[in-house]
Amino acid sequence: MPDEITLRPVTADDLDLFEREFSGPEGWGPHAWFGFQSTADLRRRFAENGLLGPDGGLLSVAEGDVTVGRVKWFPGSWGPADLTNWSLAIGLVPSARGRGTGTRAQLLLAEYLFDHTCADRLQAWTDRANLAEQRALEKAGFVREGVLRSAVWRDGQWNDAVLFSLLRAERPGGAPRGTAR
Repeated sequence: MPDEITLRPVTADDLDLFEREFSGPEGWGPHAWFGFQSTADLRRRFAENGLLGPDGGLLSVAEGDVTVGRVKWFPGSWGPADLTNWSLAIGLVPSARGRGTGTRAQLLLAEYLFDHTCADRLQAWTDRANLAEQRALEKAGFVREGVLRSAVWRDGQWNDAVLFSLLRAERPGGAPRGTAR
């Protein structure tokens, strides 16, 4: 696993990198390519709030001082709408994949959200065939909950997704911070 993986707020240069690296299927990979999309909304939200707000956010993943991807969180409620549960997503440039960067970035994002929001549950899902991402989530402490059948439209067909979660009480390293066991 790369030694120096950090998360930090997105910069304007990062937006340029995201546009270059995630503009086509090669950048997203076979399990996350959903067609061409405008980046205008991302740039508008960056100008408004730096991509950090009460309804979610986006942080850059850096290896040393080089941006290698991004992580984001957005509301992921199963009951009445509230912001105590977040869904997580990650996108790494192809050269950063397969070396533990994604595992470390998702663990850092989970720690960040448990430390700075009242979230009790974090969740992520990935394509049923994306075994590398499933392993990364498990290594980051997420528990596989099950398969969501025909949940994601991609490549002209419905695809199954695997749902993972991490609860505050299960966070890596033991008890939630600020509490005694």
